[in-house]
Amino acid sequence: MPPTTPARLSIRALQSPISGPCSLELAAGECVAVMGASGAGKSVLLRLIADLDPGSGEVLLNGQPRSAFSGPAWRQQVMYLAAEPAWWGATVMEHFPPGSQAALLEMASALGLRQGFVDIALTQLSTGERQRLALLRGLLRRPQVLLLDEPTAALDETSVAAVEQLLQRCQQQGLSLLWVTHSQAQAARVGQRCMQLVDHQLRPMEAAQ
Repeated sequence: MPPTTPARLSIRALQSPISGPCSLELAAGECVAVMGASGAGKSVLLRLIADLDPGSGEVLLNGQPRSAFSGPAWRQQVMYLAAEPAWWGATVMEHFPPGSQAALLEMASALGLRQGFVDIALTQLSTGERQRLALLRGLLRRPQVLLLDEPTAALDETSVAAVEQLLQRCQQQGLSLLWVTHSQAQAARVGQRCMQLVDHQLRPMEAAQ
C-alpha cells in the first residue's frame, strides 16, 4: 500500500493551564470552524498552536514536529491572525513584503477596499479596512495554515461574503484554515467541520450540543 499522506496540521494533547487538552487533524485545503462561548479559550488555543503562548503537547506540520522549526519559521507557515491585528508603521506598504503591491491591489479589489488605500495613513482607515488588510498581509506571506480569530467581526455582510469567497479560493490552492467565529451561520458556510470548545476541550458540534 502507498504511504499515507500526513495531515497538514496535527494537534496532539495541546494544553496550557487555561486550555486543553485539545487534539485535531486538519487536512490540506480544509477549513475547520471553531465556536465557543466568550472566554472559552478559543484565542488561547490558536496562540498555543502558533507557539505564542507556553504549553505542552505536540503540533506537527505535514508530519514534521514544531520543535524542528525556529519560532519565526513556524509562524511563517502556521500563521495566527489576531482579532485585533498589530500595526507598527504609519503607512500601509510598511507592513507588506517588497514587490507585493501589485498582488495586494488585486486582492484588495476583490475585498472591496477603496482605491488609493495604500497612500492613506493607517490611522485614517476604518477598523474593517484594517481587518481586511491584516488578512491580506497574512495571505501574501503564503502560509500553509491560517489560524483566524474572528477575521470578519468588524465587517458588513458584503465584505464578509467577499472575505469568505477569497479564502475559499485560497483553500482550493491548498491553504488550510482554523477559523474561530461566533456565528453559527458562518461556521456552517465556511467549515468542512465545525468544532466547539467546551470545558477547554474541542468537541464536534453535534457532541457538544
